[in-house]
Amino acid sequence: MKKSRIISLIVLFALILLLFLPKMFSAKKTATASGSAPMLLSVDAVVLKPRTIANKVYTTGTLIASEEVDLRSEITGKVSKIFFQEGANVQRNQLLLKIIDDELQAQKRRTESQLRLAELREARQRQLLAEKATSQEEYDIALNELNSLKAQLESLLAQIDRTEIRAPFSGKVGLRYVSEGSYVSPSTRITTLQSSTPIKLDFSIPEKYAAQVRVNDKVFFRVQSLPTVFEARVYAIEPRIDLNTRTIQLRAIHPNKNGELIAGSFAEVELVLQEIRNALMIPSEALVPDLKGQKVFTIRGGKVAEQPVEIGLRTEKEVQIVSGLNPSDTVLTTGLLQVRSGMTVSLNIRE
Repeated sequence: MKKSRIISLIVLFALILLLFLPKMFSAKKTATASGSAPMLLSVDAVVLKPRTIANKVYTTGTLIASEEVDLRSEITGKVSKIFFQEGANVQRNQLLLKIIDDELQAQKRRTESQLRLAELREARQRQLLAEKATSQEEYDIALNELNSLKAQLESLLAQIDRTEIRAPFSGKVGLRYVSEGSYVSPSTRITTLQSSTPIKLDFSIPEKYAAQVRVNDKVFFRVQSLPTVFEARVYAIEPRIDLNTRTIQLRAIHPNKNGELIAGSFAEVELVLQEIRNALMIPSEALVPDLKGQKVFTIRGGKVAEQPVEIGLRTEKEVQIVSGLNPSDTVLTTGLLQVRSGMTVSLNIRE
């Protein structure tokens, strides 16, 4: 019984040896091969190429009409006729509303009649004065009456003009807030008139950029109602910093020839402060903080080398190198914790 059990153990041990001996010899060969030719650390790298970049500021703004006014009456009276349709385009000086002016018209006719008589009286007195048949005083009285009536007529004509509401500029009228027969006064809003061709863009930027922004700087913006990116130009800059927000207010203008942009819309704004030519940009992950500043790892003579650098503009994914690197330099972007100066690595160049 014991003898058969021993034989079974011997057979089992022999089978185990047959299974594992080939693998052991294979692992030994691999270890020997790796010892003769050690594996190189594989790292990613980029080759620097000069290019033009834009220094941009991202903010928000509001579209406003180039011209906008609430139309109100200068006098108190009853509306006799309305000559515009809500939401319609109107031309400059177009008649929009008329207030009843019967009493003023009657005064105008009476004054015109008195003026004609005064003109005849002044003409007779002038002729008599020339013939020395009247005194200078009599002529002056006639002339003064004539001039007084002329001034009175001009005043009446000005009052009659105020009974007519005309468009001060070409644009689009808004909703109407009065009806024919309504009693209006200077506090009554009749409608609004605005011109959005061109349209203005109001926005602000932090005060640290105040010295960099200039008139005619490019502005790109988009609104939620349209997929298009629009371009505008800065044409006015507020000359002071807002004390509450520590920002500076800017205003840009866009032609809006098709009238697709609406005043009051919220805008996402991208302001281009300057364009930098021949800039050297590296990925942000390639930059390594150092006690003395910043550094990168480069490849020089086929080996890794540390290089101190000075940085400039930062973007979301890249950093500008102001000094320390040259075009065509190779900069490592991965393996930065494993590499050391003088190491040989396996490079994977990526765009």
